[in-house]
Amino acid sequence: MTRRLRRIAHLALVLCPLALAAPAAAQDIATAEALFNRGLADMEAGRYETGCEALAASQRLDPRPGTLFTLATCEARWGRIATAVTRFGDYLALYQRLSPAQQVQQGERPNVAKQQRDKLTPLVPELSLSLPEDAPDGTVVKRDGQVMGDAMLGVSLPVDPGEHVVSIEPPGGPVQETRIQIAQGEKKRIVLEVKGPAAATPDAGSAGSGRRAAMIATGGIGAAGLVLGGVMGALTLGKRSVVEEHCGSGIGVDDETACDATGLSAAESASTTGLVSTIGFGVGLAGLGAAAVLYLTEPKQRDQAAGATSRRIRAGVLEAGPAGVVLGASGVW
Repeated sequence: MTRRLRRIAHLALVLCPLALAAPAAAQDIATAEALFNRGLADMEAGRYETGCEALAASQRLDPRPGTLFTLATCEARWGRIATAVTRFGDYLALYQRLSPAQQVQQGERPNVAKQQRDKLTPLVPELSLSLPEDAPDGTVVKRDGQVMGDAMLGVSLPVDPGEHVVSIEPPGGPVQETRIQIAQGEKKRIVLEVKGPAAATPDAGSAGSGRRAAMIATGGIGAAGLVLGGVMGALTLGKRSVVEEHCGSGIGVDDETACDATGLSAAESASTTGLVSTIGFGVGLAGLGAAAVLYLTEPKQRDQAAGATSRRIRAGVLEAGPAGVVLGASGVW
């Protein structure tokens, strides 16, 4: 008794999914039939786009030889001859796998399919797309939204007549899109042009930003150098008066033997500030000269780009001490 109950339970587990699947399959068949009727009506009315889409959806839900033949006919009337040739070929391959009784039910469809395939095949255009040798590694090419792998590039592939959208996406670069027209029987070989990030046209606000930044920075450093040179020069003159007072009359600042402690300290300080003053004037003149050269050689677009971005530059002495000074510029861009 226990063994019999186990068998019944096992049989129930097997049959229940089949029972649940049967209504779903029947519903798919009914939907497929409705889609076929709508697609056939649209095709006969010349509405090939919606008709072919409905027939394709019907074939996916309930694959049948008759639906596949009608779909191939719709594609041929729509002008998608490359797709139609493929559909007719699929139908003939399916026909060969049917039983003799099923083949009889197809009537004249196999002969019509073969005639249409042979008639349309010479009219199918071919398109070959390839990348230039200097194209960056990892560049993605899509034709009508589908990625073309490396094996598909450079090969003449059958396509439907009309317009095809080709997009090129180099790594780190913008997506470039081009449209290609091809007619029946035409064969095209196209080497795609890949534009890198540097090829993008700069806007007015960024065209000369690097040059203007260098001009402002060098000009600021030059001005700071002149200010520093003047300040240190004034300090040097002040120290010399102390040296003359504490080192004796007519004794130079480098003559340390006739100076007291105050004079020696002032002499060392004057030597340092004098050197810094000389360096400051040199840096200042060099910075202002470089800024002038950048200004005079700047392209005329500078006036159009002025004010596009807020910039604040502060140049001056960043650090000063007995060992020397540091000049620089800082700011917010």
